[in-house]
Formats: sequence, structure tokens, C-alpha cells
Amino acid sequence: MSHSTGLAGKQSHPKKVILSVIIFLLIAIAGLSYVKWYPYYNKAMDAAVKHSIGASIVSGKNPEAPAPSWTSAWEYTKAYYNSVWKAAVLGILLGSLVQVLIPTQWLLSVLGRANFRSTAIGGLASIPGMMCTCCAAPLAVGLRKKNVSVGTCLAFWLGNPTINPATLIFMGFVLSWKFTVLRLVFGLLLTFGVSYLANRYAGNAELPKEVTQPAEEAIQEEHTGSFLSRWGRSIWSMLLHIVPAYILAVLLLGAARAWLFPHLGEAASNSLIAIIGFAIAGMLFVIPTAAEIPIVQTMMSFGLGTGPASALLLTLPSVSLPSLLMVSRSFPAKVLWFVAASVVVIGIVAGIAGMLLL
Repeated sequence: MSHSTGLAGKQSHPKKVILSVIIFLLIAIAGLSYVKWYPYYNKAMDAAVKHSIGASIVSGKNPEAPAPSWTSAWEYTKAYYNSVWKAAVLGILLGSLVQVLIPTQWLLSVLGRANFRSTAIGGLASIPGMMCTCCAAPLAVGLRKKNVSVGTCLAFWLGNPTINPATLIFMGFVLSWKFTVLRLVFGLLLTFGVSYLANRYAGNAELPKEVTQPAEEAIQEEHTGSFLSRWGRSIWSMLLHIVPAYILAVLLLGAARAWLFPHLGEAASNSLIAIIGFAIAGMLFVIPTAAEIPIVQTMMSFGLGTGPASALLLTLPSVSLPSLLMVSRSFPAKVLWFVAASVVVIGIVAGIAGMLLL
């Protein structure tokens, strides 16, 4: 029997594939309903009435963040994880389940090609997720382990925070619908355009074998051991490779937030230099879902111009140093550098547009 014939015999039965996909979707729907959809519905109602969704996680109601210190790092880390822990747990749960529930052969047939269609599906699939970049990262890692294309995974990962419909609604009520339109336009460009270009840029770059297997090995592994043993290995791998970098990077950024987001004088508050600086800071910094809105609202109340504000509204949620570290084993390094640079460049363009138009 040939190798290809042997693999064909190991492919999942269509009914089993359908059942696995349905189970995964039911778990995802239940988790997202509890963690995201229902809370965000209530939050949208509050935003419509109060025109606020809370204080800035960076500085509270003050014009600048506290000076760098261990206390500053710890306080930010506590506030951050208090906000995201449910979504983070859900992200790891779904990221591990996608590896053991969804058959590789089916995923490859739908999302495995390096074309715009697969990238578009990944971006559209991100819309109901509404996760921050770090909480979406485990799912991106899980999809890459199943050999889903680079562009598809990036579109899903970037789309979760940047074209999040709940965030766009909050933004319209709290800031203005002009900011919302600007964020949506550049968010779509980042989610679909940069992901597609990164897909082509990746080429045939190789990844560590312990992270991404050839498709044939992934298919064979689906039939090795019990479901629980495979799921346990998947969760352990994620915890080992994702969580330590996540925690340490959040602590570091929590301490450094005063340097990343300084209070600017009137002359610099709407300058090109400020746009560039905040675009870079926003790309590096880590926030919970929609936290960019109160951050920008607070900074604008103390004089920040529309240009830097527009840059932050795009770059703060898109990626962060922790999320880049979390997915670093799943994408070629040159692709992640390309994505990070693209976020900064598009953020600068968004900032210039905001400075001129808003």
C-alpha cells in the first residue's frame, strides 16, 4: 500500500467531521456568549447613555501614568488580567480544541491555501470572536499547528481586535462616528491586506518541527492515542510556550507605560513626531478589548490631538509585544516583523488622516 493510500484511509468520515465541527462551534458559541456577547451588549447600552466605558487602564483619570516601578508593573498586571482572564482561558480552550476536534484534512481543504479567499475567510471568521490580540493568539497558534495558511491565521488574529464590531459601536458612542469610520477603514486594510501580503511574503519559510508538522504527520497524529491524551498534550504545549512570555511581557509593559505614553505639551500634541511615537508605543503595548477607547478619551481630555489619537486607536489593539511573543513559534520571524512594521506604518497613515480630517 502506498503512503498516500495509507493517508487516505486515515481521513475522517464525513459524518465524524460534521459532528466535530458542530461540537467545536457549540463550545465556541457558549464561551463567547458568556465572555463576550452578553457583557458587550450591556456595555453598549451603558456607552450609549454615559458616553464612556470606564477609566483609562493606563493612567486612570490622570494626565499621565505612574512612574516606572515594581508597584506600577504589578498594579497594571492585576488590572489587565482581571479584565481578560476569562477570554484568555477561552482562547486557550478553543486553541487546544481546534487541534484535536477539527480534522486536519478538512481545515486544509477550507483554509490551507495561500490565496485571498482563505485569507478572507479567516478575517470574516474573526468578527464574532471580538477578542483582544493576546486572547486570539492561542487560536492562531492552534490553527497554525493544523497547517492552516499564514494569511488565514493572521487575518483571524488581526481581525479579532481591529474589526471588532462591539469596539466599533463603543467608539461611536464614546468618541465619534468619524473615529469609528477611520478605524474601520484602516482595520480592514490591516486585517485583509497585510495578512494577504504576509502570506505571499512568507513563501516556503520553515517553522520549528515541534510547532508545525507536515500535513501528513498531523493527519496521522489525529489517530494516535485517546482524545483526552491528545487534548492534554495540546493544552500543556500551549501553557508551556505561551503563558510565561505573556505574563513577563505584561509586567514589563506595565512598568514602562509612563515612558510609552507621556503627557505632551500643546505644541507637540498633534504633530507628526507624536503620531510616529504613539504608533510605535501602541504597537508594543498590551491592552484588554476596547481599552483603547478610554485611553484615548482620557488623553484627549488632557490635550492630545486627533492625529496621535487616531494612530493609537488602530495600533493599540492590533498587536502587542506579548501577543507577538505568544505566536513567535508559529510564524516565520520575517512575517512577524513585517506585521509589526505594517501596524506601525498603517497607524502613522491613520494618524495623519485623523490629523487632517477630524
